[in-house]
Amino acid sequence: MKNRLWKAAFFKLQTLHFLLCFGLLAVPGLATTSQRIMASAQLQRIQQRGYLTVAVKDNLRPLGFRDSEENLQGLEIEIAQRLAAEILGDRNAIRWLPANNQERLALVAEGRVDLAIARLSVTGSRSRLVDFSTPYYIDGTAFVTRQPAIDSLEAIGQQTIAVLNDSTTVAYVRYFIPNANLVGVDSYQEALALLEAGEAATFAADATVLTGWVQEYPQYRLLPFLISADALAIAMPRGLQHDAFRRKVNQAIAQWRSEGWLRERAQFWGLPLPQ
Repeated sequence: MKNRLWKAAFFKLQTLHFLLCFGLLAVPGLATTSQRIMASAQLQRIQQRGYLTVAVKDNLRPLGFRDSEENLQGLEIEIAQRLAAEILGDRNAIRWLPANNQERLALVAEGRVDLAIARLSVTGSRSRLVDFSTPYYIDGTAFVTRQPAIDSLEAIGQQTIAVLNDSTTVAYVRYFIPNANLVGVDSYQEALALLEAGEAATFAADATVLTGWVQEYPQYRLLPFLISADALAIAMPRGLQHDAFRRKVNQAIAQWRSEGWLRERAQFWGLPLPQ
C-alpha cells in the first residue's frame, strides 16, 4: 500500500515540478528589445568564450567519479558533455571544477561556474539562491542488503536498519516503518562494518549513493523501491541575463527525456528507475 502511495506521490511531484518550471517561462514576443538582449547575455558570452565551466562531483559513483585513469565518468558527466555538444558543438568544451557538497551552490551563485551538475536536489531554500532546471533524475531513499529473504518494507521492518545520523533518511524510515529498529552511524564505512558483522540487516540512504555502493560491493543488492522522491536538477545562476541559457538547458533536458536518452543512460549506470 505504501509503495503505491509513494508512486502516486512521485508522479504528482514530478508533474508539479514540470508545471512550475515551464509556467514561469516568459511568453515570446512580450519582452522589450533591451530585455531580450539582456536575457541572452550569458549564452552569448559562453558561445564567444567557447567552453562551459561546470561544477561536478568526482567521488560519487555512478553520478560523477574518476576511473582508473583519472578520467571523469558518470551520468552527470555525460549530461554536461551533451550540453556542451548542443551549446558549443563540442562535448569536450568543458572546464571541470570538482566540488564538495558545501561549495556547490556558492560556486553557481557567485558566478564562478556556469552551472553545477553535482547531485543537487531541488529544495525551496536552495531555489532562493540559484535557479534549477527541470529534473534529469528522481533520487530517493533506498535500502541495500545481502540477505535474500529481505524483499519488502515488511521484511525490512523486522530487522535492524543502519541509517546515517542526522540525515533526512531517518524521518523517512520512521514514517514508512514506524516500529523499525534503527542504529545510527556516522559514515558509510561504519554502516558497512555493521552489515558485515551482522549487527544490521539493511542500510538506508540515497539511491544514487547506494547504487555506487553495490557496484563497489557486489555481494549487496539494492532493493527495487524508494520511500521518498527527490528531484535532481542542474543549478544555474539567477537573473534575467541568464534566461536564454536556462531555456537552452531546459529545452535540452526535455528533448533528452522525450527521446529516452536520460532513461537509457540512467539504466546504463545502474540507477533505479520508477516502474
